[in-house]
Amino acid sequence: MRPRITAVVGASALALAAFVPGGSASAAPAAHAAPPAPAAHAGAALKSPDIPLANVKGHLAQLQSIATRNGGNRAHGRAGFKASIDYVKGQLDTAGYQTQVQSFSYNGATGYNLIADWPGGDVNNTLMTGAHLDSVNAGPGINDNGSGSAANLEVALAVAREKYQPKRHLRFGWWGAEELGLIGSTRYVDTLPAAERSKIKGYLNFDMVGSPNPGYFAYDGDGSSGGGGPAGSAEIERVLRAYFATINVPVEDTAFDGRSDYGPFIQYGIPAGGLFTGAEDYKTAAQAQKWGGQANTPYDRCYHSSCDTSSNINDPALDRNSDAIAYAVWTLAGDGGQEPGGETVYSDGLESDTGWTVNPGGTDTATAGRFERGAPQATTYSGTSLQLTAPGGSNALVTGAQAGTDAGSNDLDGGTTTAQSGPIALPAGAKTLSFAWNFAHLNNSGADDYLRVRVVGPNGSATVLDQTGAAANRAGSWQTQTADVSAYAGQSVRIVVEAADNGSGSLVEAGLDDIKITK
Repeated sequence: MRPRITAVVGASALALAAFVPGGSASAAPAAHAAPPAPAAHAGAALKSPDIPLANVKGHLAQLQSIATRNGGNRAHGRAGFKASIDYVKGQLDTAGYQTQVQSFSYNGATGYNLIADWPGGDVNNTLMTGAHLDSVNAGPGINDNGSGSAANLEVALAVAREKYQPKRHLRFGWWGAEELGLIGSTRYVDTLPAAERSKIKGYLNFDMVGSPNPGYFAYDGDGSSGGGGPAGSAEIERVLRAYFATINVPVEDTAFDGRSDYGPFIQYGIPAGGLFTGAEDYKTAAQAQKWGGQANTPYDRCYHSSCDTSSNINDPALDRNSDAIAYAVWTLAGDGGQEPGGETVYSDGLESDTGWTVNPGGTDTATAGRFERGAPQATTYSGTSLQLTAPGGSNALVTGAQAGTDAGSNDLDGGTTTAQSGPIALPAGAKTLSFAWNFAHLNNSGADDYLRVRVVGPNGSATVLDQTGAAANRAGSWQTQTADVSAYAGQSVRIVVEAADNGSGSLVEAGLDDIKITK
């Protein structure tokens, strides 16, 4: 976990902002309970394995020994880091993974990323799990980030032991030079060909999951605390939180602030999520009452220090988080990414014609940029992103998919455009609608411009998204919206999306994708 900085670093020019949590030794929270099996998905019961704490701590002991033999650290450019890479690679090679070491140069020293692919699964729908393996120069980095690296390693080994063959392809990564500014993970994501990068449909990041005075934090995928991740991140957050709900451990949000290796992934619109037990910030009295431990002391008093050794670990926190990682991998990979406890009853990624109708009522007034199902081309105006490429796959429901000669060529103009889905038969128990949406405009927009999504049933309709324009530049961003549709269970419904450019020549773009209903 890098310290707080506000500079732009790395080839992908990530803007790095302030962070939330921080660390210190303390009384342990309540004893760990054995996790139950995840709920059944797609007709098959998927049970994530219990991750043996002793195995995870065995990996930490190896990392500690490596640091002790190599100047007390495992930092970028030092022999201790290369030995750490070799140790993890050896474990994975023996287990049957296809591994590769990616080398790079930074600050005059050679760094390494380790990538491990589990054979099988849909490579066009890859779920990746990662952690940085390097320490700072000051210490061995056993919590930061031996803990995340060891937990991910043991989950990967559990995949092999269980001979798990999920629908999605599984890939694991261990990053170098994170402590110097996300260098390794940035290099990996930036140098992937665009076609290969687009195959990564989710990234799980685990950086510091055994802090001695732990908090329990999940990255804020749904934006409930202010800044969510790319579309699909909310689902990852829900899966991680669902595990902790089964063991009655409350979870708080932590921000996607660019401080760890999810940063390069979310910059490319890849859904991300992860867990964190705190670094140098202080645990509050309310948090100590909720989680145990010491109030008004750091989550990790040895953060980036020589005392970040194998004794700087809270066993219950490491155990819980290791099991949560396994739960997330099994749940998200087992059925292509549905929410735990929720069977998918309808899904439309707009890749094929599923019966959408444009201008179903014959009342649309737009003269250009009407909704269409197509592969949207990115458009910008003076640095403001407007139309975005699809968040998953190639197609989306968008206002004028082609870019044209300038940003205003195929944007929505002249009034309203409407698109309506085909009929969707919701079974008993149908509960949650989720979808990705984008609404962007320039400062020539106003409150008359809007994007609305409704669910229409035989006895009325409900508006589940209502975004209006304003006299300000609003950059495009795929976001996830969820809504309770249990009132429509057992009925046939349609989804109706409507966008409007009712101002005088406003530059407006809108889109919808990745529609799913679960029960």
